[in-house]
Amino acid sequence: MTRYLWAGITGGAIGSEEVPAYTIVWELRLPRAVLAAVVGAGLSAIGVAVQAMVRNALADPFVLGISSGAAVGANAVLIFGALGALGIWALSTAAFGSALLAMLLVYAVARTERGLTPLRLVLTGTAMYYGFSAVTTFMVFAAERGEAARSAMMWLLGSLSGANWAAVPIAAGAVLAGLAHLGWSARRLNALAMGDETAAALGVDPGRLRRELFLVSAAVTGAVVAVSGAIGFVGLMVPHATRMLVGADHRRLLAVAPLAGAVLLIWVDILSRVVLAPAELPVGVLTAVIGVPCFILLMRRRAYSFGGI
Repeated sequence: MTRYLWAGITGGAIGSEEVPAYTIVWELRLPRAVLAAVVGAGLSAIGVAVQAMVRNALADPFVLGISSGAAVGANAVLIFGALGALGIWALSTAAFGSALLAMLLVYAVARTERGLTPLRLVLTGTAMYYGFSAVTTFMVFAAERGEAARSAMMWLLGSLSGANWAAVPIAAGAVLAGLAHLGWSARRLNALAMGDETAAALGVDPGRLRRELFLVSAAVTGAVVAVSGAIGFVGLMVPHATRMLVGADHRRLLAVAPLAGAVLLIWVDILSRVVLAPAELPVGVLTAVIGVPCFILLMRRRAYSFGGI
């Protein structure tokens, strides 16, 4: 396997009898593992950021309505063949573009003279989530039953089956940029988690920080959802599990949560191909099956608390 990886990186030659194995490792398995790590890291980091932004322990990257907005664009491609001229880029382009439009809509509705307040942001995001979900459901219902409808359902449930090297730079670039900004903002996140008044007393502008977090969260969520579909529970469960291990200090949280999310999603993706082999389960189904009992156990532990830096 090491030779195949080296050949793929350097463009080195391999024997003709090794081409099938090389193709499986370099073209199928490795991009899928890398994309799973990128998506898991991105969702986990944004989960930490969103929970701090709205000061709500039940918040996750999808509470902003961005993922359901991305689903509208993705289904337009999968079901109706929109943007067909873009070829393999049509799905990710449509999903990311509609995610950005959803972000602008949520921001326009949630913004007030006082800026973005946590309650208004959550309520607006939730309302948009249900609105976009209704549009998506109608699109799937109106589609002719067949491969297009099945592909749309797989995407809505979250799947990495379409992973390829072309999709990696899109998600990886957004996630790395998001992680860099969140790491730089870790101290301000600590202040924001203690309340707006405390944050202001410490020299942090809560309104400006929320705007930054909203834009970063929306961009990263849109990028990862565009290449993986709506994989739920990772952005909710991983931040809480990490918080139990390292505490509520965002400097530690943002260092550990992305790694934990990456490892989790790699293993869940492997399980999705094994549980019902040769059929493949949507990754989002397994994250929910694993996440629900784990999250309940976390919440029942007496030592756990959301705050307490």
